[in-house]
Formats: sequence, C-alpha cells, structure tokens
Amino acid sequence: MSERSSTARRRGLAERLWYGYARLVVALRWFVIVGWAAAAAAAMILLPPLGTTADDLEALGADDASFAAEQRSVELFGFPLLSRVAMVQHDPAGMTTLAQAEAVLRGIAVNQDAYDTALLGAIPIPNAGGAFPGALEEDTAVVTFLFAEPTASFFEQTDVAKQFAEDQLTDAEDAYVGVTGSMPARAAQGRVVNAYVPVVELTTLLAVLTVVALTFRSLAAPAVTLVSVGAAVGVTMGVAGSVADALDFSVPADLRPLIVALLLGVVTDYCIFYLSGLRARLAEGHHRLEAARLATASFTPIVTVAGLTVAAGTASLVVAGSALFSGFGPGLAVTVLTGVVVAITLVPAILAVLGPRAFWPSDIRRALEREAGRQRSSALTSTVTHRASAVVVAALCIAGLGLAASQVRHMDLGLGFVQSLPAESEVARAAEAAGEGFAPGIVSPTELLVEGDGVGEDEEAVSRLGEALQAQPGVAGVLGPGDSAAADDLGVLVAESGDAVRYLVVLDTTPLEATAIDNLRGLRENLPDLTAEAGLDGVTTSLAGDTALADGIVKDTTDDLLRISVAALAVNLLMLVIFLRALVAPLYLLASSVLALGATLGITVMVFQGVLGHDDLTFYVPFAAAVLLLSLGSDYNIFAVGRVWQLARDRSLRDAMLAGVPQSTRAITAAGLALASSFGLLALVPLRPFRELGFVLAVGILIDVFVVRALLVPSLLTIVGTVSSWPSRQLRRRAPSADAAAEPWDADPGRESGRPRRAAPGGP
Repeated sequence: MSERSSTARRRGLAERLWYGYARLVVALRWFVIVGWAAAAAAAMILLPPLGTTADDLEALGADDASFAAEQRSVELFGFPLLSRVAMVQHDPAGMTTLAQAEAVLRGIAVNQDAYDTALLGAIPIPNAGGAFPGALEEDTAVVTFLFAEPTASFFEQTDVAKQFAEDQLTDAEDAYVGVTGSMPARAAQGRVVNAYVPVVELTTLLAVLTVVALTFRSLAAPAVTLVSVGAAVGVTMGVAGSVADALDFSVPADLRPLIVALLLGVVTDYCIFYLSGLRARLAEGHHRLEAARLATASFTPIVTVAGLTVAAGTASLVVAGSALFSGFGPGLAVTVLTGVVVAITLVPAILAVLGPRAFWPSDIRRALEREAGRQRSSALTSTVTHRASAVVVAALCIAGLGLAASQVRHMDLGLGFVQSLPAESEVARAAEAAGEGFAPGIVSPTELLVEGDGVGEDEEAVSRLGEALQAQPGVAGVLGPGDSAAADDLGVLVAESGDAVRYLVVLDTTPLEATAIDNLRGLRENLPDLTAEAGLDGVTTSLAGDTALADGIVKDTTDDLLRISVAALAVNLLMLVIFLRALVAPLYLLASSVLALGATLGITVMVFQGVLGHDDLTFYVPFAAAVLLLSLGSDYNIFAVGRVWQLARDRSLRDAMLAGVPQSTRAITAAGLALASSFGLLALVPLRPFRELGFVLAVGILIDVFVVRALLVPSLLTIVGTVSSWPSRQLRRRAPSADAAAEPWDADPGRESGRPRRAAPGGP
C-alpha cells in the first residue's frame, strides 16, 4: 500500500467522522440551543461563581524570608514596627505644635486602649525638627502607622483605619489628607475593578459585535455572536467556579476582567470562523442544513485544536512557583475550554437554524464575489507566494520585529500598588502628601532587624550603624535607637532583653517599584560590611517590609520565567506538530510567534518606561501576556496554515497558498480585530496594570495578525516550501484539477470518493 493511498484513507476516515459529528449537531440543533440556554441559566443560579481573591503581598507569592523577619521581630519586641496602613496629616504651610503633639498623644492612647476602636496599636511619626532624620520638610506632616487585626481582610483593615481618622481628625488644624499604604491601595484597586468590570464587559461586547457586523455587513451575525457569548459567559463563570472549588484555586480579583475579555474574544473568533465557512457554502448553492454541516465539518477540527492549544498554553502557568500564576493558569484554561465547547456545538446549531438569515441583510453571493475579486487581484498574496519577494518580506519583518524586541533588555518589574491608582484617589493623594513631608518611601518603610548578644546595650555601635545606613544610596532617612524620644519611650526600637534592635529605613523613591527594589538589594548586599564597620560583630540581620516582599515577588516571578516559557513553548509546539503532522513548519511558526512576542514587549517597554516615564512594568503583565500571546498565536497558526494544509491535498503548495491565504487572512483579520478590541478595552479600567495589559495584548494581537500571519508566515512557508511538512510528504502531492482550485473552502466528504458534490435536499 502506497503512502499516498494510506494517507488518503486516514484523511477520508477523519473527514467522515467530522462530517458525522456535523450531521449530529445539525440534526439536534433545537435540543442543543435549548440545552445551552438551560445550562447557562442553571450555571448562573446553581453553581458557585468563579472564586476571586484580592490577594495581598503574601498571597501573591512574596518572599518567605521577609515574612519570617516580621514574625521574628514581633516575637522579640512583642509589638510590630511595620504597618501597611498609614494615616496622613499634612499642611505644606506648617502644622501647629499642638496638632503634632496631639497626633503623638493619640498614638499613645491607641496603644493604651483608650479609644473604642478595633485598632490594636499605632506609631505616630511627626517631621518636627529632628524627629525624623532625612525629612524633606519640617513641622508639616505626621504619619501615623495603624495596626488592625492581622487576620482581617485589607478591606476591613482599611475601613477601620478610615473610620478612626474620620472620628478623630475633625478640626482644620489636624490637616487630615487620608489613609494610605499597600493595604488601602489594594482595597482601592479592588473597588475600582469592581466598579469598572460591568463597563468593560459592556463596552467590549459592543466593540466585538461591531467588528462582526462590519465584517459580514450584517445585523444578524452579531446577534448570533451575542447569543453564543452570552451562553459561554453564563456557563463559564459557574463551571470555572466549581472547578476552582474542586481544585482549590482562586483567581485574583484584579485579573477577572482579563478572563472575561479572553472569553469574549475567543468565542467571537470562533463565531467568525464558522460564519465565514457557512457563508461560503451557502454561496456555492448548498441548502442551509447541508451548508451548516459542511461548514461545521470543515471548521470544527480547526476550532477544536486551536481552542485546545490556547487552553493548554494558558494551563502551562500551573508550573509556576508563584501563587498568582499557578492559580491564574487553571482559571484561564477552564475559561477557554468552556468557550470551545460552546463554539463547536451552539454556534453550528444556531447557524443551521438561521442559514442565510444569519447574514441579513447582506447578499451572500455578492459579498463573496467582491471578496473573490479582491483575492484574485491581491498583490500582497502574489508577493508572499513568490520566492524572491518572499525572502525580502521575511527579512524586513524579522529585522523590524527583532529591533523592537531588543528593547526588552530595558524592562524592569515592580508592584507599585499606590502608583497604579488614579491621581485623584484618596490613597494616592495621601501617599503624595506623606512623600512631600518625609520621603516617598515613608508609606511603606523597610525594617532592619539586628540580633546579637547585648547588641542593644552598645549604643555607640548602634548609632554608627544608623549613620551608615543613612549614607547608603537610595536611603532618605533612618529612624533607629536614640533618634526619637517617643519611639524610645514606647520601646519599639530596642528589645527589652537588649539582644535585638531594629531600624525603620525610609527609601527616597517610591516603594514597591523597580528603583526602590534595586536600592534595597544593594543595601542587603552591603549589610555584612556595614555591621562589621560599625563594630557589631557576630550579629545577624534581616530585612522586612513591603519593598523586601516586592523584591521576593519579582525574583520569584523572574525565576518562573524559565519554567513557564519551557512549558508554554512545549505545549504549543506539541499541538502544532500533532495538528500539522510535521516538524519543520511548527518550528518556524512558533519562532515567528516568539519573535512577535519579543517585539510586543519591547514596544510596551518603549511606551511605558520610555515615553510615559514609568519606573517599571507591573510584575505579572509581561508573563501573563507572553502565555496568552503565544497560545493565541498558535491558535491563528492552526487556522491559517491549517487551511493551506487542507487545500494542499488537492493542489500544489503555491496554488494552495494563493487560494487559502487571502481567505484565512480575512477571517483572521476580523477575528484579530475583535480580540484586540476585547483586550484593548481593558485599558478603560483606570489602573496602571490594566492599561499595560490592554496595551500589550492589543498590540501583540495586531502585530500577530497584520505582520506575522499576513506577511512573515506566508513568506516563510514559501521559502521553506514543501520541506515544511517533513517528515510527512503531505505538501509534495499535486492534483491540478481546475475544480479543486476553484473550491478553496472544500471539505465535502463526498469528494474523497470521487462523487460529484451536490446540494442536499432541503428541509428542516
């Protein structure tokens, strides 16, 4: 038996199986539609919603050593030095001596349980003359660190602090600005996200429906998409919630809009593919039911494999050590899988019911004739299918993408919770005021814990260490033993045993951002020399605080890069190899996606860190975007190259490209615009991470669609030629029938046995 006849037999069996599936879905169309409507309603009513958690630094996967240092500090002193909630008073014209004194006495009273409040303690720090070394102003501000029940959520802790401030700081002389810190910032982020999720969902839905309407010049096609997306969202939120409960994972609340955007985008993409196939079949003269069967048989394998590729790629995040990524991956995978199931069942069923009415009021035949005319006269298609010009196009694409990708080396990562908020936010205003009165790092200071026998009794050595810390790069001020009478009276800087001291180190840059993290790393490296030079031999040091935790998160995220990259690339490569039954093409297809990803991240760095002057990118944005863009790039690879592979069964590779590239490019362009709109509208959320995510994902999709899929991949396919299908010989066959060349959307099982295709008898 020849290889060709064996391959043809396997192909014929696969096509008959898919056609059988299509017949089943079309036959049960009303049951499918009613079933999905019932399933969506039941899921929203009976199943738990997708669990979200507005994770604090610890839940995001922060450095265990920093938390251990905080816990050790509390054990030694019986009282924490660090708080993530700060009450800010600031008057640039100057605060009265009485107002500053009242702030200090108020803190002491809180520690003595003199107020009816849930607060457990307070540490007031004024910038009165000499009270805080390194303060930028004098007698203008008081920052009071507040301590609430640590087991309470940061929403609850923030509310307790705000209520206390509103009850106590009622006079104009108090110069109350607001409550700030990492916990209030996270609470504010959560409230912003909750407020904008409906806006983003509605706007995104309108945008993708507009893309569908313009693509098909139809009002009915967007309605089909709307019904499909509605069912997918209704079912997914419930199914994902049940899976999350079963697997014990949760999705950060900050990223819920991304899951919704992904779901809207992929379901819309698959609707566009099915609608394109149905329109072509109807234009060929098939009855609506047979047209639905043929379109379903042709596109279901492509949609299924593409969806599985995206799901598997996003699920690869589970290999991450970071709690954020390992929980986020399964949530994305469940979302995509549910969307795929809806797409391959509900969409064909709806199209079988509507038939040509799915494109109302558009004239199908005229629309296809216009497209065919554009395809025949497409200079671009001719360019990328001619070897000499394809080499030039590929070289230009690679050079341009490579130049943009080179900017990735300048990428810095940080957290910047406060800085992500709108400038008018109370948390942001209070942080700015505190920074003006002291230094930017005051809202999240760093604690240095020094332990050693009798270290607290060597006042001169302890003082020398404080002076040395003050002189370190990036340090604005240090509050240590002997620097504050109020702090010394409270016993918060020298342990009662005398075997430990601690310093409050305030950085001169915004905490949690890249510059502060770099400065803290330098301080950590210098500590052994600093303690030795101060005369503190045999002591141990440890750093705690939000900047130290952010350092741990960024380090863990960077360490995850290798694991996530290997897993994502392996999964996407495997899916391409299985679908194309080749080794060569998947390699350069995946390499093209990686190059496009690098260019996207490079452009993002140039815009946000260069043009906009941001200190860094939010730590999770590049990695979440990388997994999504790689997976979605493979999704489009499967659709675009898969069409060429199908057409090359009956014609030469160049003929297959001339027939398939324009049509697949048009569908991919429409799908890409819908997906880019879906992701890009995340920027409506007035938080910096969402603007970064919206930008990087939208730009990445557009580069993928208009550069990689339209130019680079066809050019590479032309250059590499039939070797692309190695080790199979799929692209080496020739079948020069004119009929085959005229049927670019052919997937009719009847043609395999040589039977002429005919329109099936109609009838519901």
